[in-house]
Amino acid sequence: MHTITLIPGDGIGPEISEAMRRVVESTGVKIEWDVQEAGADVMDKYGTPLPDHVLDSIKKNKVAIKGPITTPIGSGFRSVNVALRKELDLYVNLRPAYSLKGVKSRYEDIDLIIVRENTEDLYAGIEFEQGSKEANELIEFLKTRGARMRFEDAGISIKPISISGSERIVKFAYEYARREGRKKVTAVHKANIMKYSDGLFLRVSREVGERYPDIETEDRIVDNMCMQLVQKPELYDVIVCPNLYGDIISDLCSGLIGGLGMAPGANIGEEHAVFEPVHGSAPKYAGLNKVNPSALILTSVLMLKHIGEREAADRIFKATSEVIAEGKHVTYDLGGTAGTSQMADAIIDKILS
Repeated sequence: MHTITLIPGDGIGPEISEAMRRVVESTGVKIEWDVQEAGADVMDKYGTPLPDHVLDSIKKNKVAIKGPITTPIGSGFRSVNVALRKELDLYVNLRPAYSLKGVKSRYEDIDLIIVRENTEDLYAGIEFEQGSKEANELIEFLKTRGARMRFEDAGISIKPISISGSERIVKFAYEYARREGRKKVTAVHKANIMKYSDGLFLRVSREVGERYPDIETEDRIVDNMCMQLVQKPELYDVIVCPNLYGDIISDLCSGLIGGLGMAPGANIGEEHAVFEPVHGSAPKYAGLNKVNPSALILTSVLMLKHIGEREAADRIFKATSEVIAEGKHVTYDLGGTAGTSQMADAIIDKILS
């Protein structure tokens, strides 16, 4: 029996979470769902979109899966997802991107894994507002070290990239590649310009790669990588990136496969893992039984593999792929007329047949 925290989310979250739950249960895997509410809908009750008891549930159960959550406007709370990553040290953002027959796209046969570092880089939150005392002090300090800014009326963000952070994300990429039978890892950087941050990431990537002689190692400068992915994505396999580049490249790769509606995701740390689709909460579609549940269902595939239920994961992936390919019981964005729950029913029928 697995106990898993289930956070339905808000907007379309509850509908697609229910579809995912029914699909997972149809495999026969024994799961006790610890349902926890978070997001904009609980702000009035708890004063925060992420109450402490939700974090406590994830810390206890080690694994969670969640629907999309709306970030409250004007609350001073940036993002539930960011808070979870920081609080639980979920340093890996795992984003597979693969083509499925029946999904409209300019490309075919895409099969990529993006491994994004989740805690460092320009997203670390070390920022100084333009005109603030702290920003001015930093500018003056930089002058004493010979650094000159073209314009001093600037906001400033700091980009920390460490040996420790780089090593653990690159190691994860190689271990994942080995576990999934992948052949190559490509490290993405801008070391030709940012020699002490991206240069460090590149150096560590090469050092870690030497420990995995069975896997091909290479690197690409980020702007060239974006062009290469558009021109010849078939040349790439597992792609490991610092935080900012990983954010951009993972969305680019989602575009290669038909959009965010087909993009599963996971945030993984040493002790905890939170699985979530990439797309947002789309509140205007809430309660309409209209949206495509595929991303969260495919996210459950990642979750099941993580907890050792690979056979069930493979059955869900196969059933979902077949339903989408047939195009009979799919949602409007896939060219069909089925609702969210009806598409889940069709996937369940395939699993049980």
